[in-house]
Amino acid sequence: MTASQHQPFPAWFFDREDPSPDPRFYGPPRLVTHIDDGAIAAVGELYAELGVDGSAPGPRRVLDLMSSWVSHLRTAPAELVVLGLNAAELAANAMATERVVQDLNADPALPLPDADVDAVLCCVSIDYLVRPVEVLAEVARVLRPGGPVVITFSDRCFPTKAVRGWLAADDAGRCAIVVEYLRRAGGFTEPEVSRRTPPGRGSGGRYRGDPLYAVVARRLPASGAAPAAG
Repeated sequence: MTASQHQPFPAWFFDREDPSPDPRFYGPPRLVTHIDDGAIAAVGELYAELGVDGSAPGPRRVLDLMSSWVSHLRTAPAELVVLGLNAAELAANAMATERVVQDLNADPALPLPDADVDAVLCCVSIDYLVRPVEVLAEVARVLRPGGPVVITFSDRCFPTKAVRGWLAADDAGRCAIVVEYLRRAGGFTEPEVSRRTPPGRGSGGRYRGDPLYAVVARRLPASGAAPAAG
């Protein structure tokens, strides 16, 4: 346990402009994407690199947290459990084999047994969690040893629903926040941070597209020891 894990987040960190129940806000289906095409492609490429989609050999049971009508996988894994707030959006997810409607801010306990999934995904949603460490501790519980948790995010959000600590941070700060969530949750290897889209602006000052960042960690063995290299 690092020194930072003994220090609580500031009292205001998980406040939100709109603290009303999330099912009310997310009640109307939104069959749209929340990042641009370049960022979506970067998410799919990352999932393929990590071997969590249908292109990887062997059985793959994947959990997509805070999901919607699309999971951004290039190809469907053998089993895809999608968990989100809107039943209509989840029903429209053609890759899903199981659908769970659940508000993780009200109940962070995942309705899955221990060591049940090969990978857990969370795309452009981590900024809305008011109990992220509890949720990620549950992710560690349901992941099989060696399985990755893949957290991706951009600079877009619904600002009234994102937590204040997230809104107050820049891109580097947000990466650090996610790393800290995972460290405090426990059970994971040291998180790895990467930017998956080109930085800066293109010629003529035109913006190249939404930035897409990824934080990836893997479930430690039950002993808590880091997996052997090689």
